[in-house]
Amino acid sequence: MSRTRRGAPWGQEPPLGTERGRWNPRRCKEWALPAVVVRRLRDRRVRMPLYAAAGLLLAGAVWIAVTGMLARNELLAAQRSLETLRGQHLAQSAAGPASAAAPSATLTAAARDAVRDAARHTARAHRLTTGPAWFPAAHLPLLGGPVRTVRGIAEASDRLTHDVLAPLAHAVAELESTGTDDGGHLNLSALRRVAPLLGQASRSASGVRTDVDALPHGTWLPATDRARTRLARQLDRIAPLTHDAAAAARLMPTMLGADGPRRYLVVFENTAEARGTGGLPGAFAVLRADRGRLGFEHFGNDTELSEAYADVDLGAEFHGLYGPSAPTRTWVNSNMSPHFPYAARIWAAAWQRHSGQRVDGAFGLDPGAVSGLLAASGPARTRDGSAVTADNVVDVSERASYARHPNFRQRKAYFLDVARAVAIRLLGASAEPARRTALFSALHRQLEEGRIKVWSGHAAEQRELLARSFGGALPGRSVPLAGLVVNNAAGTKLDYYLDRRLVWAPGRCVDGRREVTVTVRLTNRAPVSGLPPYVVQRVDDPPYDTRPGDNRLLVSYYASSEATLSGATLDGRPAQLSHGAERGHPVFSLGVELPAGATRTLVLHLLERPGGRSPFVLRQPLVRPLHARVLPSGPCGG
Repeated sequence: MSRTRRGAPWGQEPPLGTERGRWNPRRCKEWALPAVVVRRLRDRRVRMPLYAAAGLLLAGAVWIAVTGMLARNELLAAQRSLETLRGQHLAQSAAGPASAAAPSATLTAAARDAVRDAARHTARAHRLTTGPAWFPAAHLPLLGGPVRTVRGIAEASDRLTHDVLAPLAHAVAELESTGTDDGGHLNLSALRRVAPLLGQASRSASGVRTDVDALPHGTWLPATDRARTRLARQLDRIAPLTHDAAAAARLMPTMLGADGPRRYLVVFENTAEARGTGGLPGAFAVLRADRGRLGFEHFGNDTELSEAYADVDLGAEFHGLYGPSAPTRTWVNSNMSPHFPYAARIWAAAWQRHSGQRVDGAFGLDPGAVSGLLAASGPARTRDGSAVTADNVVDVSERASYARHPNFRQRKAYFLDVARAVAIRLLGASAEPARRTALFSALHRQLEEGRIKVWSGHAAEQRELLARSFGGALPGRSVPLAGLVVNNAAGTKLDYYLDRRLVWAPGRCVDGRREVTVTVRLTNRAPVSGLPPYVVQRVDDPPYDTRPGDNRLLVSYYASSEATLSGATLDGRPAQLSHGAERGHPVFSLGVELPAGATRTLVLHLLERPGGRSPFVLRQPLVRPLHARVLPSGPCGG
């Protein structure tokens, strides 16, 4: 017998198909082939599938690269379509409110065309990124991040144009076509017709924003990360707009008298003397709304309500913070809290006690808001023929009038005349087709910035308003907060010259709490001479010497829920702050003397509960805007 190894002749490899060296007669032909030929055949059978797989991967990569570039071009084309529309809108805005009704209709048609064109491009981009190569590539470990991001951007852009922008354009066209063709009434039935459309657009915008946020944030391809960030920022602007539009369509018909007449108290706040919601409540008016027709029934000033008081109970926290200033019994102190619904409830109750008339809600606005509205409506004219314009209304009402009318009664009458002229002009502009679109756009900007605040005495409406920026609500306890609020404590009109700066800086984590340093800088830029006596007078009667132009503020910092104060300094010296709470937020307060030309620096050292969100910055609307910086923070370890 010949020597064998595992049943095969010595020196030969076992044939393919043998099992444990046993002879397989079916493979006798292969058994007879030389060993080197067998090895080549076997290697070829292994290599061919590998070559095929490599070819498929290469083809898939090329396909993804080509279709990805094509999708990018489609998205850029969609962006150009929308930018063209934006350019037309800015051009019409620059032309001023004197533009005719035809350009407005042309702009509406252009909006529909631009959105339709953008939708075609985004649909193509979406189709290009949904081929058979894209899905498996997006799920590859590590390598698939950019592919998934590109697919998500294309899909989100498609949904944005079809499910958000297209309904918005349709709603605008519907409202523009109906307008106020029934004798100046706002067409509330048209608003109700588009409300479901705007509601769906609002929900779609939220869904798209959530999906974009779920896409990979940091991949190995920075260009896709930047594209995702740009889209997220655009959605951060669009989503609130759709939410506000949907809320307006739901609320405005009933609030403007579709189901019966409504009355509202409109209060003009003088931000030359700071209060929590903005400025001191001065002139006011009673607005009547009946089936979309608006008209003013009464104008008055703060002296008319100086003896009125409100029989409302706003809780122990409110009383603890503001009780000594008697906000429910002193009209000029009625809005010391930054939570506008508190002020509105006091105003409504005070007016009812004074006049016997119940109002359905209240509005608060300041000269900054009036300036924005007058830019769209055109100037108002007072009884003496002088013009009140977007450029001069802040200065006229908060600085120049004090020098022009030193007599108290004349000055109050002038303020009332300005308020009446502005109110009548704005109502007139709302019924003019040539100005209506620009005016409503300006109104939305002022609402968004919190310079116009709205409260309703009807519970269902108020719940909706609380969720909007124009509800003027102090955020609930679950929202991280950095809130600087000043109340004038001297009775001057010097807050016209006040600069405010705030820096929120997180530090290290200690025992599960984060150290936070809040730096507040307040600068009084009032001139030391030349101001009218009424502007610089001190009604607080300080026990120390002061100069004209010196001011005093009650400075309050509203912190995140459960925050504690570990220490504070004023200009580098230890300071003792009083503690309180409002709507679940700790409040730390200090009276600060602010001489003319001086800067005071208040530093608070806090311990806060660490969280993943940056704090919401409360922006009290005064003449000069708050300059705020929130520095980033990382997670607490351990």
